[in-house]
Amino acid sequence: MIGIDIVKIKRFEIFLERHGKKALEKYLDKDEIKLVKSAQNAAGFFAAKEAVSKALGLGISKECGFNDIKIYKLPNKAPAFTLSSHLVKIYKITSLSLSISHDGGFAIAVAAIEGEPPQKQELNH
Repeated sequence: MIGIDIVKIKRFEIFLERHGKKALEKYLDKDEIKLVKSAQNAAGFFAAKEAVSKALGLGISKECGFNDIKIYKLPNKAPAFTLSSHLVKIYKITSLSLSISHDGGFAIAVAAIEGEPPQKQELNH
């Protein structure tokens, strides 16, 4: 399953100017916020969470909220993510990959998830 998202970095510059740290708290937890050093990072993390939710076929929703996706950095500084245990169980997740890139005023993220899409009724539990 693959998901992709792209956002304008300028949108996050304005968002952060207006709301400061509160802006980040809308979609990141405290550990993720510590990793954000710029609007570019904030935009990339937002795009990453959207890409992950799209890979699952859910989008950000009651089944997969921003807090169900946790972004972190590997020792080599590459981005990675984990999912809430209920999503791992439902989708029988075996592998997760994430790429985030920034250029030309945009942040883009691609998420790849290996697992098995659930039956419709499994999502409603």
